[in-house]
Parts: sequence; structure tokens; C-alpha cells
Amino acid sequence: MKKLIHRLIREDNFLSLSGNLVIALLGFGGFALLARRLDTEEFAQWVLFISGGSLVEMLRYGITNNGLVRFLSGATDQNKERFIGANVVISVFATLIIATLLITIKLIFSNAINGSSYALFFNWYPVLAFLNLPLNNALVVQQAKMKYDNILFIKALNSGLFFSFLVVNTLVLKRSILEITIVFLVINTLTSLVCISKSWDGLLLYKKANKATLNTLLNFGKYSTFTLIGTNLLRNADILIISISPFGSTAVALFSIPLKLTEIQQIPLRSFTATAFPKMSKASLEGKPHQVKELFNVYSGAITYLFFAVSLVTFIFAKEFVILISGTQYLDETITGINIVSIVKILSIYGVLLPIDRMTGIGLDSINKPNINAIKVLVMLVANIIGDLVSIYVFHSIEMVAVSTLVFTTVGIVVGAYFLNKNFKVSVVEIFKSANLFYKNLWFKSKQFRRRYPAL
Repeated sequence: MKKLIHRLIREDNFLSLSGNLVIALLGFGGFALLARRLDTEEFAQWVLFISGGSLVEMLRYGITNNGLVRFLSGATDQNKERFIGANVVISVFATLIIATLLITIKLIFSNAINGSSYALFFNWYPVLAFLNLPLNNALVVQQAKMKYDNILFIKALNSGLFFSFLVVNTLVLKRSILEITIVFLVINTLTSLVCISKSWDGLLLYKKANKATLNTLLNFGKYSTFTLIGTNLLRNADILIISISPFGSTAVALFSIPLKLTEIQQIPLRSFTATAFPKMSKASLEGKPHQVKELFNVYSGAITYLFFAVSLVTFIFAKEFVILISGTQYLDETITGINIVSIVKILSIYGVLLPIDRMTGIGLDSINKPNINAIKVLVMLVANIIGDLVSIYVFHSIEMVAVSTLVFTTVGIVVGAYFLNKNFKVSVVEIFKSANLFYKNLWFKSKQFRRRYPAL
């Protein structure tokens, strides 16, 4: 029995899911505390700080993240060190360039920025970019090595410390948004120091980088960077466009709440795709297209079933979720002019579409078609931006912004399936047949387990 439990908790999918579950729940709790503690203007600043930071993180690590995961899965030990060293070199230079760019923009447009909701982002993200460099490098390297227990530790430490502070701050300290941000920077620094001390970030391997590994990661990264940035924009474009629209900071704060709720839907998605990608990449590198197809079908179908269950819960209890995270302050439509419960319900439907859309992107990257995946994301991004602009300036509706999310996700599924069909046939029937077989086998194994251990 002990061996069975030990085997379960060491299994990749379980560890990856646990890591994402930890960060999602702590992030969800922290977000709720901030939504209740800060006024609308300060909360909007925090949302834009995190959203803008996420976008820049994608720019920094999109260059190497997927490439490192893909090429490490089939590399020799010596080449693994070279790839990790190349990742360090590229990420350091990318951080320097991005930080310099943001500081320059801040100096040129200081008056406009200081009077906007973007002040927190431009003032403090360039500092954070250097402080969390080892932390983010460690997450990339550990994913590439499939060390999901280390990833779980890093995420739990970083998110747990900040959440603990937010609890104390809400109950006792009552600190300002600036002081909260400084604590956030300190916690990221502490986590980075832990990663350095354990050599998880690969910092000392920078000398191993050579021209070949640098070129390999950069060649793959020029597409995957755009893909990750585009994917991030798909999540945050709504907030960014709303922030410069006539709806203003109140709408930013309000719309961010349903978006945060959708992260619950994405917990299993981030977890299982993190384990699917290296497996599919390895099968592709070993010349096993049938195995790539099998993995694609199983993961797509199995996660879709899970998402349907989660989406059903968020749809039915949409109002209760809003109250849980922000209280009742945003529910009065006569004050805000926006029906936040309707937005939650619309984004719940979006959750059902996510797994197959995301797996088509993972499939394209795993068969070394990052350029095609970039095209897919570009088409989705254009559809999203057009949809947002029409929703805001033609329909004058924040709810329609949520509807446009359903449209661009459907477009992404169609485009992704079209390109994957050139390598292996994508069939909805086969996807759900594979998922049915997966859950049937899972049920059969659980019955065997219960027969073997009837006392449990």
C-alpha cells in the first residue's frame, strides 16, 4: 500500500497538477484578498502590473522555454548542459533588453505614465525582472528535466509566502499598494536565492553554452516567443483594451474577476500539457508519429471531460464565485453597468473549448512546427482584438468581449486541426474514443485496487 501511494505522488501528472493547483489556489486566494482590501483604482493598478508582467515574462522566456523542453527530451548529457547554459545566456540578455526598453519608455512618457494605472508596472517591473530571473530560469530548466517535485516546491514557496503576507496584511498590517509590491519583490528575491543555492536554475552552466545550442534555441524561439506572447495576449488583451477604453479602471477591476475565476478551469490544463509536451516531443524525435497522435488524442479528450465538469460548476455557481472572490461590491449592475455574473457564465463555456485548442498548439510544437503554431496564434489574436474592439466601440458591451473569447477559441481549434491534419488526422470521434478508453481503464484499475484493498 505504501509503495502504491509513494508511486502515485511521484507520478509526473500528479506532481504537475499539484504544482499548478497550489499556485492557482494561493493565487486565487491572494487575488481575492487584494480585491477586497484595495480600492478600485489601486486594484486596477495591481491587475495591470501582473498582466503586463505576465506578458513580458512570455517575451523573456518564450525565446527558450518550449525549445529547451523539446530539445532536452532527446539530448545527451553533455548537450543537456550546453542547452541549459544557452538558456541562461539568452534569458539574461533578454532581461537586459526588456528592462532597458521599459525604463526608456518610462523616462520619455513619465508624466502620462505616472498619472495612469500603468505606473506600478513601469516603476517596478524592471526591478522584478532581475530579481525573479533565477526563479523563472529554474522553472524552465526543471520542466525540461521533468523534475515536477522541484517545480512544486518552488511554486509553493513563492506563492505560499506571498499569500501568508496578504492574510496578515488584510487582518493586521493594512499596507498600501506600494508596500505590498515591495514585499512581492522581496519574496521573489528569496525564492530566487533558494533556486540558486540548489543549482536548479543552471546559472553556473552558462560557460557550457556554444554557438550551436544558442542558434538552435534562438531558431526555435523566434517562433515560440511569438506563440507564447500571443497566447498571453489572448488571456490579457481583453484587460489591456478595456484599460484604454471609455469604460476605464472600474471595468478593468471588474472584468479581471471572471478572468481570475477561469484559472480554476485551467489548473488541469497547465498541468497535463506540461507533461504531454515533453512526451510528444520525445516521440516525434524518435520518429514515432503514431505515438504522437495517440498522446494527442488521449490528452485532448481526457482533459475536455474534466473541463466540462469544472465548467458546469462555475456556470451554475457563477454568482457565488463572484461573491467568494470580491464580495458583493461588483454585483450591482446599476452602479457598474456590467453584468459580471453573465461574464462568468460565458467564460465557463470557453473553458470547454480550451483543451483541444491548447493541445493543437502543443502538437504543432512537438512535431517541430513552431512557425505553424505561431500562425495559429496570430489568427486567434487578430480575431480576438477585432472582437474586443467591435464589442466595446460598436456594441458598447463588456459582456460581448467575453463572447468574442468563444469565437477566437473556436477559430484556433479549426486552424490548429487544419495544420495538424497534414501530419496526422485529427478526429473528434477518435479523441473522445481515446478518452473513453482512458477513463474505462482508469475505472478498471480502481476496481482492481478496491478488490485488493477492501478495507480502504
